[in-house]
Amino acid sequence: MAKKLLNANKAAVYRRFPFTIILKKRCSAVLGVSPMSDCAKKECTPSKNNLELKIDPGSVTTGLALVLNSNLIWVAQLNHRGSLIKKKLESRRASRRLRRSKLRYRKPRFLNRTRSDGWFPPSLMHRVLTIMTWVKRLIKFAPINSIAVELVRFDAQKLESPEISGVEYQQGELTGYEVREYLLEKWGRKCTYCSKEKVPLQVEHIVPRAKNGSNRVSNLCLACEKCNQKKGTKSIEQFLAKKPSLLKSILVQAKKPLRDAAAVNATRWKLFNTLKETGKPISTGTGGQTKFNRCRFGLEKTHFYDAACVGQVNNLEVLSNQPLIITCKGHGGRQKAALNKYGYPIRYNPLKPIKGWQSGDLAVDGDGNLGRVNPRSKSNSFNFTVFGQKAKSIHVDKLKRVHQRDGYTYAH
Repeated sequence: MAKKLLNANKAAVYRRFPFTIILKKRCSAVLGVSPMSDCAKKECTPSKNNLELKIDPGSVTTGLALVLNSNLIWVAQLNHRGSLIKKKLESRRASRRLRRSKLRYRKPRFLNRTRSDGWFPPSLMHRVLTIMTWVKRLIKFAPINSIAVELVRFDAQKLESPEISGVEYQQGELTGYEVREYLLEKWGRKCTYCSKEKVPLQVEHIVPRAKNGSNRVSNLCLACEKCNQKKGTKSIEQFLAKKPSLLKSILVQAKKPLRDAAAVNATRWKLFNTLKETGKPISTGTGGQTKFNRCRFGLEKTHFYDAACVGQVNNLEVLSNQPLIITCKGHGGRQKAALNKYGYPIRYNPLKPIKGWQSGDLAVDGDGNLGRVNPRSKSNSFNFTVFGQKAKSIHVDKLKRVHQRDGYTYAH
């Protein structure tokens, strides 16, 4: 439809990422009309559509999907940079402490620093703000009527002190469902001991109950029936005596917390309350409901398909299965100077923009090649990198910008 409207000179390209067109004449019927119909006629009536934005929030990747009347028409995967933000904050703190240790003594200031109510760490707040940025963009580009978001949660109290135990607790299909989903993500949906996939998996105690093993989630793993019966009441060291590398990896994984689950738990209500600011009707769904819908429609496990299956879904026809991969890159550092390993400045960074350009702008050269621009402050020739090729130097007058840097990189 977009190609026909562009060829008929009834629309123009409004934005490259996500690719958006804008009609040249006002029309009340945008979706659900024939692409070659005369949209300029007054008798053109609004189409009855229910365009819904669906979100599957995650710690590392968030899935986005637009569903129009049970048709999946657009999908995207949003890759966050929360871990990078945390790493940079820790590096900045280390540099600050190192500088202070080499300068005159200054009194601690931790007592006069208070945090406001509802404060979130920057690495977690980044996820909420990034999702909200794209929600606002999509509302601007498309007539979205409602929003559906998945409110997934791991009940820590239930993980530590389950109300039931024994065979019923391990094998129940509904009881302990959140625990089972937690273990499936933690152990990669395969047997911990033999690495078999796509087989029925049972909840296994690493330290057997017969040897005073607890029901804490750090003592649980997944095993196929054969491995579970073979291990029995043996200790993990005795059972894997001939596989020391596997034993070491299991013990490390058993003590490793799922930070991603904690991040989603911490931000789920913050995201929900922030979405209310859009003024759109908000509906929620659970992780089990999303999985049920995805399995019912025979879709593979991806972030964007999970987003499309959030909430109440009666029918779903997939019209778009190629997601737009959106990766958060930020807007560059705000440091005025680059630091050495001791935390002292070694050179000063140039002010931005440089001759009207910034690193990350997309442009086309004289041959029509699309690439990324890296400007230079002391030269009129910029580094121009075509995707999949080596960077080359091109004069600024031969470049035409097609997409201004917005803090993200895009791929399909």
